[in-house]
Amino acid sequence: MTEPTPTDTKPPTTISLRAPSKYLADPTKSTTTAGESFVSPPLEWLWRTWAVTHSTLSMWRSARNVRITYKPYKPESGKTVANDNLVEYEKKNGKGGVKRVEGIERPDAKIPGAWTWRGKGLLVIASSHWEILGWGERPLVGGVGDMGEGVERWVVTWFAPTLFTQEGVDIYSDRKEGLSQETVEGIIKALKELKDAPKVVELVEKHMQEVEVKLPWKDG
Repeated sequence: MTEPTPTDTKPPTTISLRAPSKYLADPTKSTTTAGESFVSPPLEWLWRTWAVTHSTLSMWRSARNVRITYKPYKPESGKTVANDNLVEYEKKNGKGGVKRVEGIERPDAKIPGAWTWRGKGLLVIASSHWEILGWGERPLVGGVGDMGEGVERWVVTWFAPTLFTQEGVDIYSDRKEGLSQETVEGIIKALKELKDAPKVVELVEKHMQEVEVKLPWKDG
Protein backbone atom coordinates (compact mmCIF):
# COMPACT_ATOMS: atom_id res chain seq x y z
CA MET A 1 0.00 0.00 0.00
CA THR A 2 1.24 3.49 -0.80
CA GLU A 3 2.21 5.54 2.23
CA PRO A 4 -0.20 8.35 3.20
CA THR A 5 0.97 11.91 2.56
CA PRO A 6 2.15 13.58 5.80
CA THR A 7 -0.48 15.73 7.48
CA ASP A 8 1.73 18.84 7.42
CA THR A 9 2.17 18.77 3.63
CA LYS A 10 1.31 22.22 2.29
CA PRO A 11 -1.40 22.32 -0.39
CA PRO A 12 -0.33 23.49 -3.86
CA THR A 13 -1.24 27.10 -4.58
CA THR A 14 -0.96 26.79 -8.37
CA ILE A 15 -3.05 24.59 -10.65
CA SER A 16 -1.32 21.59 -12.19
CA LEU A 17 -2.65 18.12 -12.95
CA ARG A 18 -1.38 14.63 -13.72
CA ALA A 19 -2.75 12.17 -16.27
CA PRO A 20 -4.72 9.12 -15.05
CA SER A 21 -2.51 6.11 -14.35
CA LYS A 22 -4.00 4.02 -17.17
CA TYR A 23 -2.34 6.34 -19.69
CA LEU A 24 1.14 6.18 -18.16
CA ALA A 25 3.97 3.75 -18.87
CA ASP A 26 4.75 3.65 -15.14
CA PRO A 27 1.55 4.44 -13.18
CA THR A 28 3.47 4.62 -9.89
CA LYS A 29 5.36 7.69 -11.09
CA SER A 30 3.39 10.62 -12.46
CA THR A 31 4.40 14.14 -13.42
CA THR A 32 2.04 17.11 -13.42
CA THR A 33 1.47 19.65 -16.17
CA ALA A 34 3.92 21.88 -14.30
CA GLY A 35 6.66 19.24 -14.65
CA GLU A 36 6.61 18.32 -10.95
CA SER A 37 6.18 14.95 -9.27
CA PHE A 38 2.60 14.41 -8.18
CA VAL A 39 1.94 14.43 -4.43
CA SER A 40 -1.45 13.23 -3.21
CA PRO A 41 -3.33 15.25 -0.57
CA PRO A 42 -3.13 14.29 3.11
CA LEU A 43 -6.18 12.31 4.18
CA GLU A 44 -7.04 14.96 6.76
CA TRP A 45 -7.24 17.56 3.98
CA LEU A 46 -9.57 15.37 1.95
CA TRP A 47 -11.92 14.61 4.86
CA ARG A 48 -14.71 17.12 4.32
CA THR A 49 -17.78 17.68 2.13
CA TRP A 50 -17.11 18.66 -1.49
CA ALA A 51 -19.53 20.14 -4.01
CA VAL A 52 -19.27 18.67 -7.51
CA THR A 53 -19.30 21.81 -9.65
CA HIS A 54 -18.39 20.46 -13.12
CA SER A 55 -18.44 16.99 -14.64
CA THR A 56 -18.17 15.08 -17.91
CA LEU A 57 -20.45 12.36 -16.52
CA SER A 58 -23.97 12.25 -17.99
CA MET A 59 -25.48 10.90 -14.75
CA TRP A 60 -25.22 14.36 -13.17
CA ARG A 61 -27.15 16.11 -15.97
CA SER A 62 -30.47 15.46 -14.20
CA ALA A 63 -29.14 16.26 -10.71
CA ARG A 64 -28.27 19.34 -8.71
CA ASN A 65 -26.38 20.08 -5.49
CA VAL A 66 -24.19 17.01 -5.88
CA ARG A 67 -21.85 16.64 -2.93
CA ILE A 68 -19.42 14.02 -1.71
CA THR A 69 -18.33 13.61 1.89
CA TYR A 70 -15.14 11.76 2.78
CA LYS A 71 -14.40 10.79 6.37
CA PRO A 72 -12.27 8.16 8.08
CA TYR A 73 -13.75 4.67 8.13
CA LYS A 74 -13.86 3.23 11.66
CA PRO A 75 -11.42 5.82 13.08
CA GLU A 76 -11.67 4.20 16.52
CA SER A 77 -9.76 1.18 15.19
CA GLY A 78 -6.48 3.12 15.12
CA LYS A 79 -4.63 3.74 11.86
CA THR A 80 -7.03 4.75 9.09
CA VAL A 81 -6.76 2.52 6.04
CA ALA A 82 -10.06 3.39 4.37
CA ASN A 83 -12.52 6.22 3.75
CA ASP A 84 -16.25 6.39 4.23
CA ASN A 85 -17.71 7.87 1.03
CA LEU A 86 -21.16 9.45 0.98
CA VAL A 87 -22.59 10.88 -2.25
CA GLU A 88 -25.73 13.04 -1.93
CA TYR A 89 -27.72 14.80 -4.62
CA GLU A 90 -31.12 16.21 -5.46
CA LYS A 91 -33.24 15.86 -8.57
CA LYS A 92 -32.84 18.82 -10.90
CA ASN A 93 -36.60 19.50 -10.79
CA GLY A 94 -36.43 19.83 -7.01
CA LYS A 95 -38.93 17.04 -6.39
CA GLY A 96 -38.32 14.42 -3.76
CA GLY A 97 -35.70 14.31 -1.08
CA VAL A 98 -31.97 13.84 -1.07
CA LYS A 99 -30.65 10.72 -2.78
CA ARG A 100 -27.75 8.94 -1.07
CA VAL A 101 -25.09 6.49 -2.25
CA GLU A 102 -22.81 5.09 0.45
CA GLY A 103 -19.56 3.25 0.02
CA ILE A 104 -16.16 2.41 1.46
CA GLU A 105 -12.93 3.04 -0.40
CA ARG A 106 -9.40 1.83 0.13
CA PRO A 107 -6.17 3.28 -1.27
CA ASP A 108 -4.56 1.59 -4.24
CA ALA A 109 -1.60 -0.57 -3.32
CA LYS A 110 0.77 1.08 -5.81
CA ILE A 111 -0.72 4.29 -7.22
CA PRO A 112 -0.68 7.38 -4.96
CA GLY A 113 -3.94 9.31 -4.75
CA ALA A 114 -5.91 6.38 -6.21
CA TRP A 115 -8.79 4.52 -4.57
CA THR A 116 -10.98 1.46 -5.02
CA TRP A 117 -14.60 2.13 -4.04
CA ARG A 118 -17.19 -0.49 -3.12
CA GLY A 119 -20.81 0.20 -2.31
CA LYS A 120 -22.58 -0.55 0.95
CA GLY A 121 -25.80 -2.51 1.41
CA LEU A 122 -27.49 -3.45 -1.86
CA LEU A 123 -24.65 -1.77 -3.75
CA VAL A 124 -21.98 -4.04 -2.28
CA ILE A 125 -21.67 -5.75 -5.68
CA ALA A 126 -20.71 -2.44 -7.30
CA SER A 127 -17.11 -1.21 -7.35
CA SER A 128 -15.06 1.45 -9.12
CA HIS A 129 -11.57 2.89 -9.36
CA TRP A 130 -10.93 6.62 -9.08
CA GLU A 131 -7.91 8.88 -8.85
CA ILE A 132 -7.08 12.42 -7.80
CA LEU A 133 -5.52 14.25 -10.76
CA GLY A 134 -4.86 17.47 -8.85
CA TRP A 135 -5.71 19.43 -5.72
CA GLY A 136 -4.89 22.67 -4.01
CA GLU A 137 -5.91 25.91 -2.35
CA ARG A 138 -6.20 29.39 -3.81
CA PRO A 139 -6.96 32.76 -2.22
CA LEU A 140 -10.40 34.18 -2.86
CA VAL A 141 -10.29 37.61 -4.45
CA GLY A 142 -12.94 39.83 -2.88
CA GLY A 143 -14.67 36.93 -1.20
CA VAL A 144 -14.57 34.72 1.83
CA GLY A 145 -14.94 30.95 1.98
CA ASP A 146 -17.60 29.18 3.99
CA MET A 147 -15.15 28.75 6.87
CA GLY A 148 -14.12 32.39 6.81
CA GLU A 149 -10.58 31.54 5.74
CA GLY A 150 -10.50 33.52 2.49
CA VAL A 151 -9.41 30.49 0.46
CA GLU A 152 -11.07 27.99 -1.85
CA ARG A 153 -10.04 24.35 -2.03
CA TRP A 154 -10.36 22.36 -5.23
CA VAL A 155 -9.91 18.77 -6.39
CA VAL A 156 -10.02 17.15 -9.84
CA THR A 157 -10.97 13.47 -9.90
CA TRP A 158 -10.96 10.86 -12.66
CA PHE A 159 -13.16 7.78 -12.72
CA ALA A 160 -12.31 4.63 -14.63
CA PRO A 161 -15.15 3.17 -16.73
CA THR A 162 -17.39 0.52 -15.15
CA LEU A 163 -20.26 -1.67 -16.35
CA PHE A 164 -22.64 1.15 -15.39
CA THR A 165 -20.72 4.38 -16.05
CA GLN A 166 -18.32 5.74 -18.63
CA GLU A 167 -14.87 7.18 -17.93
CA GLY A 168 -15.25 10.65 -16.50
CA VAL A 169 -13.78 13.70 -14.78
CA ASP A 170 -15.25 15.74 -11.92
CA ILE A 171 -14.23 19.08 -10.42
CA TYR A 172 -14.84 19.60 -6.68
CA SER A 173 -15.07 22.71 -4.53
CA ASP A 174 -15.12 22.93 -0.74
CA ARG A 175 -17.54 25.88 -1.07
CA LYS A 176 -21.24 25.13 -1.52
CA GLU A 177 -21.56 27.88 -4.10
CA GLY A 178 -18.70 26.50 -6.16
CA LEU A 179 -15.34 27.75 -7.37
CA SER A 180 -14.36 31.16 -8.64
CA GLN A 181 -14.38 31.55 -12.41
CA GLU A 182 -10.62 32.06 -12.43
CA THR A 183 -10.02 28.74 -10.71
CA VAL A 184 -12.42 26.87 -13.00
CA GLU A 185 -10.74 28.30 -16.09
CA GLY A 186 -7.32 27.35 -14.73
CA ILE A 187 -8.43 23.76 -14.09
CA ILE A 188 -10.02 23.38 -17.53
CA LYS A 189 -6.85 24.76 -19.14
CA ALA A 190 -4.70 22.26 -17.24
CA LEU A 191 -6.99 19.37 -18.18
CA LYS A 192 -6.58 20.24 -21.85
CA GLU A 193 -2.80 20.11 -21.40
CA LEU A 194 -2.77 16.42 -20.42
CA LYS A 195 -0.86 15.28 -23.51
CA ASP A 196 -0.44 11.73 -22.17
CA ALA A 197 -4.23 11.34 -21.93
CA PRO A 198 -5.85 12.47 -25.21
CA LYS A 199 -9.07 10.65 -24.29
CA VAL A 200 -9.38 12.82 -21.18
CA VAL A 201 -8.75 15.97 -23.21
CA GLU A 202 -11.49 14.91 -25.63
CA LEU A 203 -13.89 14.22 -22.76
CA VAL A 204 -13.27 17.67 -21.32
CA GLU A 205 -13.62 19.45 -24.66
CA LYS A 206 -16.84 17.65 -25.60
CA HIS A 207 -18.59 16.83 -22.35
CA MET A 208 -17.43 19.00 -19.44
CA GLN A 209 -20.45 20.91 -18.10
CA GLU A 210 -21.45 22.74 -14.96
CA VAL A 211 -23.41 20.78 -12.36
CA GLU A 212 -26.34 22.87 -11.16
CA VAL A 213 -26.03 24.44 -7.73
CA LYS A 214 -29.18 25.76 -6.11
CA LEU A 215 -28.75 26.90 -2.52
CA PRO A 216 -29.64 26.05 0.14
CA TRP A 217 -28.91 22.34 -0.02
CA LYS A 218 -31.71 20.11 1.18
CA ASP A 219 -30.93 18.20 4.34
CA GLY A 220 -30.21 14.54 3.91
